[in-house]
Amino acid sequence: MARKREGLRRTGLVLAMGGAVSLGSGAWAQDSGNRPGWSPPTWSRSSVRYDRSLRPVSSSWAQPASATRTPQAPSASPLGSPPSPATPAPATPAPLPSEAAPASDRPPVLGSIPPPGAVRSRTVLRDEISPIDLATALRLADVQNPDVLIARQRVVEAVAVRQLTVAQLLPSLNGGASYNTHAGVLQQSDGNMLSVNRSSVYVGAGSLAVAAGTVAIPGVFLTGNTAEALFRILISKQVVRQTQFASIAARNQAFLRTCVAYCDLLQAEGRRAIGEQIASDAEQVANITAQYARTGAGRPADANRAATEWARRRAEVRQFEGEMLMASARLCRTLNLDPSIRLHPTDAWVVPSPIVPDPIPLPELIALALLQRPEMGERKTVVREALLALHGARALPFSPTLWLGYSAGGYGGGSNLVRPIFGGFGGRQDFDAVAYWTLMNMGVGNVALINVARARLGVTKYEELAMLDHIRDEVAESYARTHARYQQILENEEAVRAGMQGFAEDLERIKQAAGLPIEVLNNLHLKAQAEFDYLASIVDYNKAQFELYVALGQPPAQYLSRPVPVEGFPAADATPFRAGDAPRASGAAPDGVIRPEGTRAGLSAPVPGR
Repeated sequence: MARKREGLRRTGLVLAMGGAVSLGSGAWAQDSGNRPGWSPPTWSRSSVRYDRSLRPVSSSWAQPASATRTPQAPSASPLGSPPSPATPAPATPAPLPSEAAPASDRPPVLGSIPPPGAVRSRTVLRDEISPIDLATALRLADVQNPDVLIARQRVVEAVAVRQLTVAQLLPSLNGGASYNTHAGVLQQSDGNMLSVNRSSVYVGAGSLAVAAGTVAIPGVFLTGNTAEALFRILISKQVVRQTQFASIAARNQAFLRTCVAYCDLLQAEGRRAIGEQIASDAEQVANITAQYARTGAGRPADANRAATEWARRRAEVRQFEGEMLMASARLCRTLNLDPSIRLHPTDAWVVPSPIVPDPIPLPELIALALLQRPEMGERKTVVREALLALHGARALPFSPTLWLGYSAGGYGGGSNLVRPIFGGFGGRQDFDAVAYWTLMNMGVGNVALINVARARLGVTKYEELAMLDHIRDEVAESYARTHARYQQILENEEAVRAGMQGFAEDLERIKQAAGLPIEVLNNLHLKAQAEFDYLASIVDYNKAQFELYVALGQPPAQYLSRPVPVEGFPAADATPFRAGDAPRASGAAPDGVIRPEGTRAGLSAPVPGR
C-alpha cells in the first residue's frame, strides 16, 4: 500500500509538442541511454490525445462532476425543461440552444466569427521544414560553428609559430655571387697612399667577398642569444597548450549556445502548440456564449468578451509562430546555416533532461570543475609563460650572443699593379665564430625587463584567481538554478492539473447556464498561464543542466557516475528499479527511440508544422 501511495504521489504531467498538457500516471523510470550508474528521469504520457487540429480526441475530464448536479431553478437554463429534483441529471451535458436570429433591439453579437478552417489558415509558417535533433545540432556546431573553427585555426597558428621558434636553432644557408671593383687611391696601413685599380669576383656559399676580408654574408650562418632562444622555445610550447585549452573552451561555449538555442526552439514550438490548444478552448467558449446571446439566454456583452478572447488567442498563436522562426534563425546562426531554413525539432515531448546527478554535493562539483575546466588550464599555462619570461629576463645578462659563419667558393681578380689584370681564380673558405655578452643600457635596461616580467607574472596570477572565483560562482549558480527549476516543475505541475480541472468544471457550468462566462474566461487565463509556466520551467531546467555540465568542463562520465537513490520512486509497474539493473525493454520503441514507460508510439501528438 505504501508503494501504491507513493506511486500516486508521483503522478506527473507531460508537455506534448502536439499541444497537450495532460494528466499522467508516471513514475521516474530508468534507461541506459546516458551514463553508467545513473540515468535521467522520464515522465509518462497521458491518456489525453489530440488530433492534428489539436482538438481533444479522448479526455478524462469530458464529464466533470458538475455535470451530474441538479439545476437550482428550472428557469436558470435555456436548454429546455430541466428534470425534476427527484430525478438525477443526465451525465452528458444537454444540447446547446438552437440558433435564432437576434432581435433588432438586441446589441450586436461578435460571436459571428469565421469558420475554424479559415482562422487557422492564417499562419506565417511555410510547409518546408528541416528536421533536426540535439545530437545533429551538436555535430554541426563542432564542424561549422565559426567560433570553434577560429579557435582551432589559432591552435594551428600556435603550432606553426612553435615550429618556427624551434627552427631558429638551425643555421641559415646563403648562396650567391658578388663582383667588386675599385678605381683610385687607397691608404695602406703605414699611411702611404696608393693609386690602384682592382676588381674581384666571388661565387659559392655566401656572398660579398672583398679583398682580404672575410665573406660578409656567410654561406652557413647562425646567430642569436642563447637564453632568448631557449626560453622562447619553452614559452612557445605553453602558447600551444594555451590555444588548445582556449579551443576546448570555445567548443564548450559553442555547444552551450547550441543547446540553449535548441531549447529555445523547443520552447517556441511548445508555446505555439499550447497556444493552439488554448485558442481551441477559447473558440469553444466563444461559440457557446454566442449561441446563448443569439437566443436571448445570455448577454451579448458576454459573447463579445469571449469573441475578443478568442481573437486575442489567435493573435497570440501568430506571435508564437514568429518566435519559432526567430528561434530557428538563431539556431541557424549558431550552426552557420542559411537562416531562411526553418529548423524543426524532432522531439515529440518536452521532458526534463538531467545530466549531472543530484547526489553529487556542491563542494565536490566545484573541485571537479577546477580540475576539468579548460579555462583553468589556459590560465595556468599563461602563468607558466609569464614565469618563463621572468627567468629569461634574469638570465639574459649572463647568456652570450653567438655569431657563427662559414663560407666556401671560388674567388679571383686582379689590379693594375700586378699581372694578370683579371685572373688568378681559386678556391676559398672562411669560418667565423663570435660570442659576446651584453648589458642593456649599462644594466638599467636589464633591470627594467626583469621588473616588467615580474609585474606580468603577478597579473597572470591574479587573473588565475579571478578565473577560479568565476568558475566556482558559475558552478554554484548553475547548481542552485537546477534545483530551483526542478522545484518549479513540481509546483507548476500542480498548477496545470488544477487549471485543467477548474476550466473543465466552469465550461460545463456555462453549458448548463449555471455560471457566468467571465468565470470560465478567468479559468482559461489561469490554465494558459500555468501551462506556459510549466513549459518554461522544464526548458529552463534543461538549460540549467546544460549550463552546469559546461560549468564543470564537460567531465568524463566516470566522474559523474553515482548511485541513484530509488527509495520512494517506484516504476510504473510498482516494481522498484535499482541502480545496476538491466534497462526495461518496455520503454524502447521499435524505431529505437527510448520513450517513457507505459506509453505507445501511436499516442505521440504530432509536432505543429511537421
